[in-house]
Amino acid sequence: MKLAMIGVTGHTNYVFGGLRELPEVTLAAVSVGSAGETLDKVTQTAHKEGHSPVVYEDYMKLLNEVEPDIVAVACHFHDHARITAEALRRGIHVFVEKPIATTLDDLAMLREVFAVAEGKGVHLAAMLSIRYQPAFLTAWLAVCEGAVGEVRQLQAQKSYRLGRRGEPFTKRHTYGGTIPWVGSHAIDWVRWYSGQRFETVYATHSTLFNEGHGELELTAQCQFTMSGETSASVSIDYLRPNEAPSHGDDRIRIAGTSGVLEVRDQQVLLINARQSGVQELPLVHKREIFADFVRQINGEGHCLVSAEDSFYVTEACLRALMSADEKRVVLFE
Repeated sequence: MKLAMIGVTGHTNYVFGGLRELPEVTLAAVSVGSAGETLDKVTQTAHKEGHSPVVYEDYMKLLNEVEPDIVAVACHFHDHARITAEALRRGIHVFVEKPIATTLDDLAMLREVFAVAEGKGVHLAAMLSIRYQPAFLTAWLAVCEGAVGEVRQLQAQKSYRLGRRGEPFTKRHTYGGTIPWVGSHAIDWVRWYSGQRFETVYATHSTLFNEGHGELELTAQCQFTMSGETSASVSIDYLRPNEAPSHGDDRIRIAGTSGVLEVRDQQVLLINARQSGVQELPLVHKREIFADFVRQINGEGHCLVSAEDSFYVTEACLRALMSADEKRVVLFE
């Protein structure tokens, strides 16, 4: 199978991690996807990992000449939908950085294109890779096994260092917003762990104290009501100090009818009716999202992130962004 990478802004490391398990996949070509991107870092990584991709400056020329089986799209966020749609129309499977679209109009367009492509056996998955981290996957398996009973309330947190972000992060048009970029993972978790649909959202965000990053929102909060009268809150910020031991601090608390489970500091802590005290659950082994995506294409398994997950979580992010912009409760149709 031939793989092409278009864009180098997103998490290309997920692709390289998966390729180590996929000797049948050849990294045939790489290209920028957005104006201003440079390929140095990704080509250096490719060569270090033993790949020799052809380098293109024009992704359309790449698609025409290479005719890849799979494309990994990870460019500036506002270009995700356009490039993904181009690949899907050609019958190419797409592994795409989140959010897969930065506007509801682009998302609707992409849904229509994918509906046709899916009918021809084409696959798509967003890079919602934190599902694959051992602590979060362990927690999900525990919830599926009934560790907390019926999930009733969820509280999720995404906290990052701000550092110095590039020019695309400073403009809403190219960045898309902190809720879709940083918050997409946490919004995905509350959907994934609860198994419920979103009904309403009220969100807020602020650009204050963003250290000269223009329109980048430094903080955001989202409150969701979900089906089954489940509620979920999501806290998002770039307030993690530079001196912190890691770039991100990802957490979730899942409260159910017979227990409470928390993921924090790469640990899974459970209190429930089956055993007294706090239990630290043993972690499952790490899995690679891109490797699972390719295995799904080959009919050898399934990716934990479906195409429908990818679309629905993006929709939830964009409706939360609308709520924060317009300072009102937004309903899900």
